[in-house]
Amino acid sequence: MEMDIREIMKVLPHRPPFLLIDRILSCVPGEKVVALKNVTYNEEFFRGHYPEYPVMPGVLIVEALAQTGGYGILCMPENKDKTPFFGGMNNVKFRKQVVPGDTLRLEVTIEKLKRSFGKGKGMAYVGEDLVCEAELTFMLG
Repeated sequence: MEMDIREIMKVLPHRPPFLLIDRILSCVPGEKVVALKNVTYNEEFFRGHYPEYPVMPGVLIVEALAQTGGYGILCMPENKDKTPFFGGMNNVKFRKQVVPGDTLRLEVTIEKLKRSFGKGKGMAYVGEDLVCEAELTFMLG
């Protein structure tokens, strides 16, 4: 069950230019989400990072992972209309650069979920190459 950008915006509070996922490929609410982010040179952040050598900032890759996980939490009826906040990130590793033309496949597994607190493991791929991984902690407000 794929979700397009209109369906994503019904669940996530983020809006352009800070909505960093384009499509949900699969979602098991509260367990696992797989999303896509199409990276294009038209993104505002490439104006300054870096004009002569455009590379997607690593923190935005982690944010895209967080939004992917957020979708999997906020699509649960009991979390409807709540706001997700970062609680922390651990063991973040960047393995390859992400550049315009790449498609990020974002996979987040929710490992722990208790009322308004949770933890997840995020992995971002371009093709079959792992480009980023992180342990994410979140809170719902």
